[in-house]
Amino acid sequence: MPGLLTDYGVLSEKIKAWGKELGFQAVAISVPDLSHAEARLLDWLEKGMHGEMDYMASHGVKRSRPAELVPGTLTVISARMDYLPPDAHDSHEILASPAKAFISRYALGRDYHKTLRARLQKLADRIREEIGPFGYRVFSDSAPVMEVELAVQAGLGWRGKHSMLLSREHGSWFFLGEIYTDLPLPPSAPHSTHCGSCSRCIEACPTQAIIAPYQVDARRCISYLTIEHKGSIPVTLRPLIGNRIYGCDDCQLACPWNRFAPSTEEGDFTVRHKLDSADLTTLLAWSDEEFHARTAGSAIHRIGHERWLRNIAVALGNAPTTGAVIEALKKRENHDSALVREHVIWALARHAQSCDDCSHSKLAQ
Repeated sequence: MPGLLTDYGVLSEKIKAWGKELGFQAVAISVPDLSHAEARLLDWLEKGMHGEMDYMASHGVKRSRPAELVPGTLTVISARMDYLPPDAHDSHEILASPAKAFISRYALGRDYHKTLRARLQKLADRIREEIGPFGYRVFSDSAPVMEVELAVQAGLGWRGKHSMLLSREHGSWFFLGEIYTDLPLPPSAPHSTHCGSCSRCIEACPTQAIIAPYQVDARRCISYLTIEHKGSIPVTLRPLIGNRIYGCDDCQLACPWNRFAPSTEEGDFTVRHKLDSADLTTLLAWSDEEFHARTAGSAIHRIGHERWLRNIAVALGNAPTTGAVIEALKKRENHDSALVREHVIWALARHAQSCDDCSHSKLAQ
């Protein structure tokens, strides 16, 4: 740990300035006390709302007690980086085009884990150059860290009713990263809340996963179902997924504070392979090799080709009945994966029903 002559107030301001130089829009500091958040976390876990995300419970209370996760932690440096790609097709237009694939805007570019972790490491290196060796550990959604709670305590924003962090200047289209450190840095001032009586995010959720303000049942969340969930998507929820094949942004799109959110200037988050407006039938036709080649370095890559096809099959089941849609699904009807076959057969059955309804309607005329 640095010597007693270090002026931590001055160092804190330098850290914030260095963070902005490295591409973060804001950097702030907290002396973490997550005792209230821990109680809410344990209650959420006890109710099983984390679904198959066993990692949410596997580390015990280390998630809510930073000094147990990284011994010696005194303060946490939280950083925020915008990700909304300026070149992406309008989200509302894609969601209103059922033959198109909607992918959450955060996943259209490079995997954010790598970008944020590299920048945070550079920030830690800059601190070491200034004061000498110190204890720290860098995180970017990569360990049991309550990043939203820490960011709230640091004053980067407030927790919205959809459970994400909100900023008056940047809405919620940003990533968070942290540096746990043994430096006794002075904390930043907390942020006031500005959701008021607004409930647009709750009302906008396609599957009603936001069961109460600040409480999300992951088992109903489209982001969970299309990314974290490894098995069969519940039949009752499939029609509600629409054309969302990786994640869901509906609660963010509905939030009034995102009217003020700027696009990112970070090149890593620009759209790759035109995934902001791709046809569902085109994506279903990707081979395993094509999937890995075109999603390499992307957050999408981690779900694998099998779940990718599963998700697209559901979306095509929700698409208008056309010859092209049925032909695309039939080509996957005998896929090696039972998971893929199940969802393809479901989609084809939906279209068969649609054709029957159409025929009956014509007969009745």
